[in-house]
Amino acid sequence: MEEAFNGSERIGDIVAGFPGAGNLMKEYRIDFCCGGNRTLSAALEQRQIDKKAFLERLNELYRQAQAKKTQATDWREKTSSELIDHIVQTHHAYLREELPLLSEFVAKIWRVHGEAHPELEMLHDRFHRMKEELEQHLVAEEEALFPLIRKAEQSGAQVAAAEAAKAIEEMEDDHSAVGDLLQEMREITRDYLLPEDACRTYTLAFRKLEELESDMFEHIHLENNVLFPRYKIASDAH
Repeated sequence: MEEAFNGSERIGDIVAGFPGAGNLMKEYRIDFCCGGNRTLSAALEQRQIDKKAFLERLNELYRQAQAKKTQATDWREKTSSELIDHIVQTHHAYLREELPLLSEFVAKIWRVHGEAHPELEMLHDRFHRMKEELEQHLVAEEEALFPLIRKAEQSGAQVAAAEAAKAIEEMEDDHSAVGDLLQEMREITRDYLLPEDACRTYTLAFRKLEELESDMFEHIHLENNVLFPRYKIASDAH
């Protein structure tokens, strides 16, 4: 029987068609959002992951999902407006709620534990740079890019589609910057490894930072690999 995946597929396409693959990618620290254009084989080689073993797990997960008829939403089949609504109501709402809380936690653990753990100063810096970037990014998407995409979808306006394609380039640059900061934060914390003297706030901060990273992967994936290509292609065609 031919397997569903052989490694030649783009990572973003794999997760778009089989969302359950996202958790496996996260487990192996494979970037499927900003790095979604790479083939799976290239990503596995870069991460020095055993290709045969990974593909066995991925294809087994896919077979299990098919057998159970697990119905994860295929966002490729939804309209752009439906996808935008989901992104704003789920991922943007999450960030607006969690970023202020995490800011307090990160500041507190630096203040209390910074002398014993000087790396917390770097974590504080990277987190707040990311927070500022994201807060500006959400506004830019909701007030500029997403209305252009809705207009292009509803009216077929070529001008709106071209303007959206231009704005998308800036949004993708933002995504890359955020992805780099997430990676730096993971390196600074040694994969969010808790020290022996970690208090409850320290533990909660690290857990929430990992949750934030996971949500950002899903968020950026939906934009970079599902929503944005529709308008980049439209722009290229004109």
